[in-house]
Formats: sequence, C-alpha cells, structure tokens
Amino acid sequence: MACFIAPMTVAVATTVFRKKIPERYHISWLNTLLWGGVAGLALEHIAHGEVVPYPPFLTAMANPVDTAVMIHEILTVGVGMLIACVAVWTIMVLATNYIEDSVKTKSTQRA
Repeated sequence: MACFIAPMTVAVATTVFRKKIPERYHISWLNTLLWGGVAGLALEHIAHGEVVPYPPFLTAMANPVDTAVMIHEILTVGVGMLIACVAVWTIMVLATNYIEDSVKTKSTQRA
C-alpha cells in the first residue's frame, strides 16, 4: 500500500544532504538504488489502485483498519527494501574503496 514511503524518506534526506557527504561514499549510488526502488514500488501501487491522484492519495488511509495494515507494510516491506538497498550500496562502496586503495598502494610501492 505504501511501502515505498520508508525508502523514499531516506532518499529525500540523502538527496538533500548529498553535497555534505564525502565523495568516497558514492552517495549517488545509494540515491540511484533508493529512487529506483521507490519508482518501481510506486508504479506497482498505482497499477493496483492503491495510490490514486486524489485525496487521500493512499487508499488505505480512507479506512482506519486499512491504515494499520499500511503502517505494518511500511515497517516490514519498506524497511526491508531500505535495508537491502543500503546493504548493496555498502558492499559496493567497500569493494570500490578497497580496490582503489590497493591500486594506490601498488603504484606508490613501484615509485
């Protein structure tokens, strides 16, 4: 229903503060992963009629019983997707920085 809200919240924050984050962390990679996931989930929810272009926008908010289900979905599916994106990004950054550091070390040893 609204599982894209959790990763979207982090995507907004990382997009706003991206200039304050060192280049070594490749925050644009995380933004790409998050915004891509958000777009995919949002399109899926639009296709199933769970997100509509008129208030309350999220159909689950029209009924209090459905709102509880929506919050549960955000906390399980949305946070799960967020954790998966951050885990993939972390592995990518660690691998890239390890390779870059080893190349630098080898080039300084040769000089």
